[in-house]
Amino acid sequence: MNETEGRRSGPLLLGVRHHGPGSARAVRAALRAVRPKAVLIEGPPEADALIPLAADPRMRPPVALLAHAVDEPGRSAFWPLADFSPEWVAIRWALEHGVPARFIDLPATHTLAWETADEETVTPVDADGSGDGSGVPDTDRRMRLDPLAALAEAAGHDDPERWWEDVVEHRGGSGDQGRDALAAFTAVAEAMTAVRETYGGGGRDRDQVREAHMRLQLRAAQKEFGADVAVVCGAWHVPALRARSTVAADRELLKGLPKVRTDMTWVPWTSRRLARSSGYGAGIDSPGWYGHLFRAPDRPVERWLTKVAGLLREEDRIVSSAHVIEAVRLADTLAVMRGRPLPGLGETTDAVRAVLCEGSDVPLALVHDRLVVGDVLGEVPEAAPAVPLQRDLAREQRRLRLKPEALEREVELDLRKETDAGRSRLLHRLRLLGIGWGEQTRSRGSTGTFRETWRLRWEPELSVRVAEAGVWGTTVESAATARAEADAEQATALADVTALAEQCLLAGVPDALPVVMRALADRAALDTDVGQLAQALPALVRSLRYGDVRGTDTRALAEVAAGLAERIFVGLPPACAALDPDAAQEMRGHVDAVHTAVGLLGEPGAGADADADEPLAPGGGRGLRGRWRAVLRTLSGRDTVPGVLRGRAVRILLDEGELAAAEAARLMGLVLSPGTPPAAAAAWVEGFVGGGGGGMLLVHDERLLGLVDTWLTGVPAEAFTDVLPLLRRTFSAYEPGVRRTIGELVRRGPGERTDAPGQAGPTPGFGADADEERAVAVLPVLRLLLGLDGTDEKAPDNDLAEVGR
Repeated sequence: MNETEGRRSGPLLLGVRHHGPGSARAVRAALRAVRPKAVLIEGPPEADALIPLAADPRMRPPVALLAHAVDEPGRSAFWPLADFSPEWVAIRWALEHGVPARFIDLPATHTLAWETADEETVTPVDADGSGDGSGVPDTDRRMRLDPLAALAEAAGHDDPERWWEDVVEHRGGSGDQGRDALAAFTAVAEAMTAVRETYGGGGRDRDQVREAHMRLQLRAAQKEFGADVAVVCGAWHVPALRARSTVAADRELLKGLPKVRTDMTWVPWTSRRLARSSGYGAGIDSPGWYGHLFRAPDRPVERWLTKVAGLLREEDRIVSSAHVIEAVRLADTLAVMRGRPLPGLGETTDAVRAVLCEGSDVPLALVHDRLVVGDVLGEVPEAAPAVPLQRDLAREQRRLRLKPEALEREVELDLRKETDAGRSRLLHRLRLLGIGWGEQTRSRGSTGTFRETWRLRWEPELSVRVAEAGVWGTTVESAATARAEADAEQATALADVTALAEQCLLAGVPDALPVVMRALADRAALDTDVGQLAQALPALVRSLRYGDVRGTDTRALAEVAAGLAERIFVGLPPACAALDPDAAQEMRGHVDAVHTAVGLLGEPGAGADADADEPLAPGGGRGLRGRWRAVLRTLSGRDTVPGVLRGRAVRILLDEGELAAAEAARLMGLVLSPGTPPAAAAAWVEGFVGGGGGGMLLVHDERLLGLVDTWLTGVPAEAFTDVLPLLRRTFSAYEPGVRRTIGELVRRGPGERTDAPGQAGPTPGFGADADEERAVAVLPVLRLLLGLDGTDEKAPDNDLAEVGR
């Protein structure tokens, strides 16, 4: 009998800190030394059947046990495990040595049902002191004792994390030759016993129930395997498991607990989600650093700093071997000065900042993100239980070679390629299901409709969202279809339904469109708010205009879009009357959106081949543009319409070639006459020259610039402060070069040539009017770029008009 066996009587209680590399090493050494007949682990007993999967070579931590209510998948709890978690080490040891392993904590069926009314999703917290490890929520954790803080304070330390690292995590010991493998556990158990004798339950009322269940499970295991049983649990629970208690008393504590039907499986986890900063109650500050301490066979500081140097070199920073050597020396020196047994993360970080980062916190932030925290995503074998939707999603991810990753990355998709189009459909379908794996962003270097840019990052919580979405179907496509149909029937706003129609087209779920279209027609018939109609039209038009990129039939939307546009044209002029400034600004956005939508509807390929003078037909057409221009003319001439809307209408008509420059100048001159209140004139100017291209319009048409300049210089001093905010908002949106050019023109006087003082003329380098002969010369190239090279030949003026559209 060796010293370890001689000291032990009864079950072997190994009190640990979750996710502690020192505790994990100590557990491994203790199990090797004692070789128990069974290993009991803090965790939900429903997961016992999942333990053999930990031996699968395709299972790579970090992973987590996920429990969710069968009838309410959103009610869930996680039990995360890293390769340096003591529980994972115990599981692996038991599997490798053919020893039974069981979980003994409170069953998840009670954990998920035992939750506060204001908290729907639960997450386990730490059982060593920073939490309870059960997944049971606690709305008042501030009143709970942190035993590590109490022990650190008793030892004269003000930093519990640093104290624990010094006494446990940075000790290489526990299990070395000639040392007692249980010494560390004995010391921790004695310390926790003293804490519980001093502070009692520490505000952890639910721990009594959990510990009663653990004692019952421990008694059952002792009856089956004898006293040679090892228990791996949070150090906080060790005194309670040693305490004398009757079976009847423990069963009494478990009476009447609520239950809920529960499913359980393994899911991938991330090192980032092990971090305390993620909100995880059992989190640690530095998962990557702790993983390194656990895996490093020797010289952990030297190996860590070498890893940091490698990362910085990948980022094109100059880091040599001499830098690493100097950083190691500095870390060792700092540890000695601070009285630490080994350089900790604080010392190595200070050394990295001073030597490898040359005092800069910018590269240090990269080191913290990539190494100290880490971006590892675990893997789970296919044999793990999963809802059918999860299995279909995994198949789609493999088929499309779109692997989930913890590190955020951008993916550029070319929708003309079959694989990329499939990836786009999958991501849009997941968005329909509320599974936010990807976020769509603006494409760089291209505004074409054949390209999409996505920012992807897989978070462990998405596994819960997949389980929740499983109620809609067994495949991603069928689930997205069912969810879209349900959302369409429940939607109350017209804009929501039109946005849903667009999402259905992007996601490639045409089977949902009939239901969505019925809901769209019903909402459109009942909605009389022009603003709501204007918000709804752009999504419909995008669907009509760009749906063919994915080969989707969009004819079902054409009739609804045409009817929606007709109602907007009729209702817009009266809706624009007598608006306050804020409402006028909002309506201006609607006018711009409708104008863009009408322009897209009128393009060839959107179901429009009608002539401009023909009446509106389903699908739009150039007749649609004619009607829209008539509406804009109405807006531009009504005094009851706010100035910002009248100015915007004039500007659109000018840009469309429906209003001559001289007429635009006349209208501006009328508005900027002395009889118009300065605030109303400023609003008109904002509508006319605000937005894209307004600055260049003033640069190239000095008549308009002269009118604005003359009006502005004539604004009375007492009214200038009132119009200044509007003017600043208008002109601050221009690019710096445009503002500079306008300033130079104003300084010399609009309309005055620099080479002929006193003589009016155009801006140097520009003609008085457009040179159509020179413009026609570029038409062949433009027609080729726009895909118009196969159309019939037309007269130059018609060509210019066609290209302009």
